[in-house]
Amino acid sequence: MIEALYAAFAAGDIPAVTALMADDIHWSEAEGNKLADRSPYKGPQAVVEGVFQRLAEDFETFEVEIDTILSEGDLVVTAGRYRGTGRANGITIAPRIASFWTVKDGKIAAFQQHVDTLILAQAVGGPE
Repeated sequence: MIEALYAAFAAGDIPAVTALMADDIHWSEAEGNKLADRSPYKGPQAVVEGVFQRLAEDFETFEVEIDTILSEGDLVVTAGRYRGTGRANGITIAPRIASFWTVKDGKIAAFQQHVDTLILAQAVGGPE
């Protein structure tokens, strides 16, 4: 299911991404991330408006590259990199990421992001 979410995100198919989410998903961005200002996002529409749309505004390109997926029970852990270019200054980034996903009743119930937030901020015109 998590692999399907990443594939849909890569294809820009946001309706397919949100179809995998529980109606009451709790989506938490890493502390210090600009997008953490509304965390946790509750529900797919909040994730679209608060995370995905804002990513599109801040980044000219943004991709998620996953190299590791581990799962046990309801927990799925992914590791990889974000790759993107900030709109504000053209800075290209590739920070390592780790994400924790909770899957329940065939839907994604929770997400917790871990990333170097300083690297993200530099790409969107934040602190150096």
